[in-house]
Amino acid sequence: MQEIECLLTLAEELHFGRTATRLGCSQSRVSQLVAGLERRVGVRLVERTSRRVQLTRFGAQFVGEIRPAYESLVTVFDRAHERARHGVLRQLRIGFHGSVGEEVTETFRRLRAHHDVAMALSEIPLGSPFSAVLDSRLDAAVVELPVQEAALTVGFRFPPQDRLLAVAASHPLAAAHRVHVEDLAGLDILHPTGDAPGHGMAARVPPTTPAGAAIRSTRGITSAEEGFALVAAEDHAMLVCRPLAERVTRSDVRCLAVDGFDAPSQLGLIWRTDRSTRQLALLAQLLHEEFTGDARLGQLQV
Repeated sequence: MQEIECLLTLAEELHFGRTATRLGCSQSRVSQLVAGLERRVGVRLVERTSRRVQLTRFGAQFVGEIRPAYESLVTVFDRAHERARHGVLRQLRIGFHGSVGEEVTETFRRLRAHHDVAMALSEIPLGSPFSAVLDSRLDAAVVELPVQEAALTVGFRFPPQDRLLAVAASHPLAAAHRVHVEDLAGLDILHPTGDAPGHGMAARVPPTTPAGAAIRSTRGITSAEEGFALVAAEDHAMLVCRPLAERVTRSDVRCLAVDGFDAPSQLGLIWRTDRSTRQLALLAQLLHEEFTGDARLGQLQV
């Protein structure tokens, strides 16, 4: 690690004195570390003359290949150090769309306080709900159901929520408190852009109304904020769940109840079936307790 760190620093400075200063060692130590790495690799990596220092062609290629691996390893050590500093034994990487409700953040707090499990939260694109979990970049994600992939487990199903229609405040429909699902046929509904399976996309924006009228959707979005901005511009409308609608603070957007949907909107906590852990099961159980008030697993579906 010292040899690699030394070479990467020298590649940036191209000066043995400045490299030594950054590393807090002598110039002779820098020379020793570089020479040791060259012996390991079996080729000269650095050319040094009285006038300049530069990487050999092989050295430049080696630096380009080794830097990402080194930075990744440093990140692992930093995360482990941070968890140790806070007395946290485990960290779960959780993805979400838009924002996280108070009940969910309270569950995260309980998981850390009582089970020494911390949360690292990151927003995921609306149209790519599963990729980061399937690729193991995230341990779990809170996404909109349905989930039909055998590789994924639905650890907890949140209570169903009404689906609402977001329109511009100046839109003719904005004066109504409620609309019918058949009214969607006359609108251009925003859809998530990404690699979600077809059944997931259809659940977000149905291709037709229950009566069979086509629902137009010409524009894709990657986030709810992008969607609300387009809605406010009057060119589009967007289907949202009630919790998201209640957190909208824009005065130029109205969210209307929609009658006639076959099924409400529902979120779920998902993870890879072959990566189930005790910490994920604990998170699912605490979510169940938070949303049902029942300390038993009861209707928890895993």
